[in-house]
Amino acid sequence: MTTQPNILVILTDQQTHSALSAHGNPYLQTPHMDALVQSGLSFQNACCASPVCGPSRGSLLSGRLPHRTGVEVNGPAVKPGLTTMGAHFRQSGYRPYYAGKLHLGPRCRKGIEQVGGRQGFEFLCDEYPEGIPPQLGSDTDPLWTDHAVEFLEKQGTQAGAAADPFLLVASLHNPHDICYWVMEWHHICDIPSDAELPPLPANFEPLTDEPEFVGLCRNRTEYGPEMSWTHNWDENDWRRYLYVYNRLTERVDEQIGRLLRALEESGLAENTLIVLTSDHGEGVAAHKWVTKLMLWEEVVRVPFVIRLPGAVPENKLDRTHLVSGVDLLPTLCDYADIAAPEGIDGQSVRPVIENPALPGRSHVVTELQPFLDDETKKGRMIRTARYKYIAFSHGQRPELLFDLENNPGETENLAYLASYREVLSEHRELLSEEIKKTADPFVLPVG
Repeated sequence: MTTQPNILVILTDQQTHSALSAHGNPYLQTPHMDALVQSGLSFQNACCASPVCGPSRGSLLSGRLPHRTGVEVNGPAVKPGLTTMGAHFRQSGYRPYYAGKLHLGPRCRKGIEQVGGRQGFEFLCDEYPEGIPPQLGSDTDPLWTDHAVEFLEKQGTQAGAAADPFLLVASLHNPHDICYWVMEWHHICDIPSDAELPPLPANFEPLTDEPEFVGLCRNRTEYGPEMSWTHNWDENDWRRYLYVYNRLTERVDEQIGRLLRALEESGLAENTLIVLTSDHGEGVAAHKWVTKLMLWEEVVRVPFVIRLPGAVPENKLDRTHLVSGVDLLPTLCDYADIAAPEGIDGQSVRPVIENPALPGRSHVVTELQPFLDDETKKGRMIRTARYKYIAFSHGQRPELLFDLENNPGETENLAYLASYREVLSEHRELLSEEIKKTADPFVLPVG
């Protein structure tokens, strides 16, 4: 590859890492995402910066953790003055475009929009076009994909012209529709009477000594109230929920297939870097959890697949290196041969792709602020190669420690076992260092 690649970022909403058949899930079929996994490299230990839409998206676009972007809950835009992806690539000679859900501040309109206080992406269509209900990906995704496909087709016809490379973010909505199904919008997806429902996960039951903070989150009725709708569910309700989530993931896979076909037919696929990821995951019944706003593996772990013919190995699963959502921006910059913005928290994954023997990140951090009425109620997660430490700001039993090598389902909390005191102390100290380094207002619980 001798020229700067075009870039296509495919962003799904609320897709847990295991929601791909290529990642070993036999209860859904995602042939188009599977094709990306098979023709590229898939990181198996990628975590979102925050398990909720707006904060995670602010981090994906800025390379900074949520408390540094000004977006710790849904609603705000990235604070003015921060360099974000669209503006940075525009200033570096790329043509940056966006189609679909942004979910940062006021809804974006067709044309060049300000993101982070600077001229950034050119939106190919209104974020939520007139007459299209904003809630459901089943309504929005086909339309957003229409605009992205039209753009790619047009780029193919202009391929011989001396044009600057493009960056296109295609940000799709599903499987986010599961939020509304949980709240009894059952028309979203029919479940045939003879449907084979998937089994419950092995870690279906909550922890026997669950932190009080988690219990508070189970009973939210505002800002992510979905958990409160599950209190009377029986096991078949949970299995129906899993069935619907799988079908919604298949719906977004269909739209991704349209994008990939358009790119191939444009003749630009060989010189286009593709990254597939999601803003956060989904509870998928682990610990009797639905949707987001918690720090379980199923909620924080997301797909992170990267493909660039001739530069990224094909059909490789990287089970070693840790990746964070804040790493997306510097990774794109690295492959585009442009300097990353200064002062970011992310780092490029290109070095560990090209030399897998490199250690890469020693840890990643994920931030949680699950309440609108009390911004002091927070959670923090630090993930290392083997262990995962979670600390909550309020309540009894505020710490969790899991050995993910021996207990990937997070069913045994080691935080209060004397034999793990040293491991707990090491992870507390790691989180304390991150708090100091990034001026994070989170206060660690007293050990």
